[in-house]
Amino acid sequence: MNAFKFLIEIAFDLFLMVVLLRFWLQLAKADFYNPLSQFIVKATSPLVNPLRKVIPGFAGIDVASLVLGFLIAFAKVSVVMLMIYGTWEPISALIGSGITLVKEAINLVFWVLIIRAILSWVSQGNNPMEAVFHQLTEPMLRPIRKIIPPIGGLDLSVLVLIIGIQFIQILFMDLFK
Repeated sequence: MNAFKFLIEIAFDLFLMVVLLRFWLQLAKADFYNPLSQFIVKATSPLVNPLRKVIPGFAGIDVASLVLGFLIAFAKVSVVMLMIYGTWEPISALIGSGITLVKEAINLVFWVLIIRAILSWVSQGNNPMEAVFHQLTEPMLRPIRKIIPPIGGLDLSVLVLIIGIQFIQILFMDLFK
């Protein structure tokens, strides 16, 4: 049973991360002609575009993508709840969906930072994925660099932000255990 639960959670989590990445790309005004951005848009458009007809954006925020993310989290929590416990409680599913959405958003930021750090070590700066990750993470890293400038050519801002994200994840888990 744990193996099936794992597969179901992975499938929902991966698609949820793609939807959240679409929201983040639009929020950061990243390059939508980038191949990674095009993949994300094409993977999510069949579900986001119909929602956009019903749910308009607000102040530059793609509300339809957020609603889709919440619906995916709700479906994940509901399926796992039915699979594990054999019952479904709507209030628990709603609360669990909100927690899942926040948890996956934090997880997404963590992994984008890790990938950006690895790409900075191995690429020569001409990787299109690196450009998108730079556009996504730079607004979070810039304030840290003002406090801790690069030391001897080593930029510690990514490390500081990763430690901060890990702290938030642990705090979040402690609050909702």
